[in-house]
Amino acid sequence: MKRLEKAIRIMGMLDERYPDPPIPLDHVDPFTLLVAVALSAQTTDERVNRVTPGLFAKGPTPAKMAKLSVDEILQEIRSCGLAPGKARNVKGLSQILVDEHGGIVPADMDALEALPGVGHKTASVVLIQAFDTPAFPVDTHIHRLAARWGLSDEKNVDKTERDLKAVFPREAWARLHLSMIYFGREFCPARGHDLATCPICSWAASKKRMAEEVRTGGGGPRSREGLSRGKGAAKKSARKKAAKKAAKKASKKASKKAVTK
Repeated sequence: MKRLEKAIRIMGMLDERYPDPPIPLDHVDPFTLLVAVALSAQTTDERVNRVTPGLFAKGPTPAKMAKLSVDEILQEIRSCGLAPGKARNVKGLSQILVDEHGGIVPADMDALEALPGVGHKTASVVLIQAFDTPAFPVDTHIHRLAARWGLSDEKNVDKTERDLKAVFPREAWARLHLSMIYFGREFCPARGHDLATCPICSWAASKKRMAEEVRTGGGGPRSREGLSRGKGAAKKSARKKAAKKAAKKASKKASKKAVTK
């Protein structure tokens, strides 16, 4: 099955399961969405939704957030992963929004990516969800699913983003970004996943991919790296054996010549 044919079938299945997928991070405007997404790195959405009510009560706008100290912000988000760095970033991006953008979140990719703690994925989420600007945010989960389903070659998230944009219609990017996340959580986890029983992986994944994941125990980055290391170690071991065999053969030949003389 060609990649485009897979994409059409996958989109149909995702739309049937998640016709109107909600944004998992609680927010009320572009600023609170920006902060919530920035906090979600290496932290669950559930955890972010627990800490943001207290944080936004103190800093609901860029101006009010910028007036808070880093320690005050940290106090509210301490249970999030990488909290100290995130606290500095929230303080910093809020101040920049006040100083350079009039306290308004810019609807511009370059301007968003220039903010502390805001990478391409975070900026893409804000653009697509807050400003209805077509984008296809790719996190590690979507990156993994795209590779499992044969929609991308898993070289890097940038390549995956380009591949997904190429096979899915522009008007579907917003909902598919979310529905892929929900599908991954419900049916397609990183580790301990039986691709043969998955509603999509069972027909979209290649036999080679299925076999690799059985050996590594999952399709997360660490599992894939482990597979690569395993292949590298196997090749190195094979080369050592071949060299040892060649040396042994050469030694036998040398011994025979010595006896003949």
